[in-house]
Amino acid sequence: MESVRPPGGSKVPAGPASPASPASPASPGGPGGPGVPAASGRDVRLLPKAHLHLHFTGSMRSGTLLELADRYGVHLPEALSSGEPPRLRATDERGWFRFQRLYDIARSCLRTPEDIQRLVREAAEEDVKDGSRWLEIQVDPTSYAPRLGGLIPALEIILDAVDRASRETGLHIRVLVAANRMKHPLDARTLARLAVRFRDRGVVGFGLSNDERRGFARDFDRAFAIAREGGLLAAPHGGELSGPSSVRDCLDDLQAGRVGHGVRAAEDPRLLARLADSGVTCEVCPASNVALGVYEKPEDVPLRRLWDAGVPMALGADDPLLFGSRLAAQYDLVREHHGFTDEELAELARQSIRAAQAPQEVRAAILADIDAWLAS
Repeated sequence: MESVRPPGGSKVPAGPASPASPASPASPGGPGGPGVPAASGRDVRLLPKAHLHLHFTGSMRSGTLLELADRYGVHLPEALSSGEPPRLRATDERGWFRFQRLYDIARSCLRTPEDIQRLVREAAEEDVKDGSRWLEIQVDPTSYAPRLGGLIPALEIILDAVDRASRETGLHIRVLVAANRMKHPLDARTLARLAVRFRDRGVVGFGLSNDERRGFARDFDRAFAIAREGGLLAAPHGGELSGPSSVRDCLDDLQAGRVGHGVRAAEDPRLLARLADSGVTCEVCPASNVALGVYEKPEDVPLRRLWDAGVPMALGADDPLLFGSRLAAQYDLVREHHGFTDEELAELARQSIRAAQAPQEVRAAILADIDAWLAS
């Protein structure tokens, strides 16, 4: 039996070939549409996986945004109302400002606990359809606090919504509290303490988001120390809009256990080796890399370079509201544009599960189901 050697792991036997699937109408998600198998591939929607890079407002369905905007009288620019993902080109200052402005407008439509509950439930439903078995959703509660009664009530409302959606959909959902690197590091320390306080309510990690070209990771080292000492995973963004140095800063200054994006580590062979040797997972979001102009085309995203170097990866959708594709479509993209086989896709799914902050028994059950998918 033919086998494939995953990066940093032992050989995984290849399962029997699956029959070709019927053709489906073309769509942006890949040949046959999001999650629909190519002629010789298994359905990636049925592949059990973890989703470790999904932002809160960015997880919203576009139809939900339209409804909420109409309810609250919020004018949406065409980029949010047309149903087509905008081409943002956030690699320059103007492009990032436009991205942030669109995100802020969408967030302004989340005003009540019911809105929060709807968003989380629908995000969970979308993830379940895409084969997600474990979701870690990232949120900065300070962004929602003014309309939800303050910082602590906002996080409580979010965690209540997560608990309810998890019970209703069967999806395991946890939360990463994220600081904003555009704000003062003292704000990040406050959030870190709050995240630790709610660890028993489902907070599993602490992140750092927004434009990584601004400020220094080391300015937030104390906040991350508070989070780590409180038992939380350190998962800052790096290696997206900035190059390999931003990934090294996440490792050196923040002691990251995972790196949000991290894809531009591919530009530094020594950094790739370091990530592989330390087992630090990069939460790679290929569709958003293209939408934001980090890479011109899907095939330009250096997934093979990371894979061949043995760097663990967890594919993520980032902000489906703005980028137009969810989790299964990322696996389709990797299959179509980078030639990943079903055996390799299964190993990517395993890497996402190994990097998740899941209990051992949950992790073991999902890994067994990945093997079953491959044997189907």
